[in-house]
Amino acid sequence: MPILELNDISFAHGKQTVVDRLSMQLEAGEIGCLLGPSGCGKTTVLRCIAGFEHVDAGEVVLAGQVIGNARHHLPAERRRIGMVFQDYALFPHLTVAANIAFGLRNASARERQARVAELLDTVGLAGQERRYPHELSGGQQQRVALARALAPRPRLLLLDEPFSNLDVDLRERLALEVRQILKAEGTTAILVTHDQHEAFALADQIGVMHEGRIQQWDTPYNLYHQPANRFVADFVGQGVFVPGTIVAKGRIQIELGVLTSNTGSAEPGTMVRVLLRPDDILHDDASDQKAEVAAKAFRGADFLYTLTLASGAQLLSLVPSHHNHAIGEPIGIRMAVDHVVAFPAPPLD
Repeated sequence: MPILELNDISFAHGKQTVVDRLSMQLEAGEIGCLLGPSGCGKTTVLRCIAGFEHVDAGEVVLAGQVIGNARHHLPAERRRIGMVFQDYALFPHLTVAANIAFGLRNASARERQARVAELLDTVGLAGQERRYPHELSGGQQQRVALARALAPRPRLLLLDEPFSNLDVDLRERLALEVRQILKAEGTTAILVTHDQHEAFALADQIGVMHEGRIQQWDTPYNLYHQPANRFVADFVGQGVFVPGTIVAKGRIQIELGVLTSNTGSAEPGTMVRVLLRPDDILHDDASDQKAEVAAKAFRGADFLYTLTLASGAQLLSLVPSHHNHAIGEPIGIRMAVDHVVAFPAPPLD
């Protein structure tokens, strides 16, 4: 049985619908993520789960118990849900140990001391228990906030943009560390973020949100390689859409050649748009197909090249950084498309 179920929940501010008949399930021990642009409703969903907002319709079910619907609302303090806030919300006048122990007031002194010591070791802060928040780095403060939320062993942990105050280079590394901590504790959790790198590093399942609805709830791998619609395809990862034509069942002609794909019941002659990711286009000096380097972004191990084809269409390609080609230089390319993603061409596209 799923530990968390959202069954067609809706929430509105006045006449503005923020969450629109949203459903999802999360199994015990899984880490889920609500991913989407600002204003899509993801934080509101988190607040409905936590009990900070009352749902207008549908129901929130935790461990088989309805904790929120239009008629019944279990107060936040009775839901046994932990939360890590965007600004960490640590108590500046309390030590690291006292911050972590804050939610253990009903435990004995010995139990509190043992749990604090256990969590300090888990989050990699053993020996730091007497320090104060202002003496810690941002990453260390984030770990203290996580340990404090985990201390009472909540049934569910919610993380609201927990890495947004950190340097970009630190976010993905810390997301991996947080994942390891949550897995070690066996904690079920939901992360809210607009950063797909954080989502991919931390979550088992991701729901891509748009206009108050989950467009696709899936693994990171499937979101990237098998997006359910154009919004997901555009939002997750990088890529460009190129025009294509179905020439036979299972075959799509694009400028670079013919791709094999499940074309369903579409008739030959049907126009489509095919998604090409940067890893679908390989640099190959021996290839007869050429493209001109229009732009490039150095990323250390590789370049992200923007390439222009003979037709004027542009593609993206990841190329090892020892292949340092000049803007305007023609280079050989070939396709290596393992997952063909195609959608019907928009009427006016």
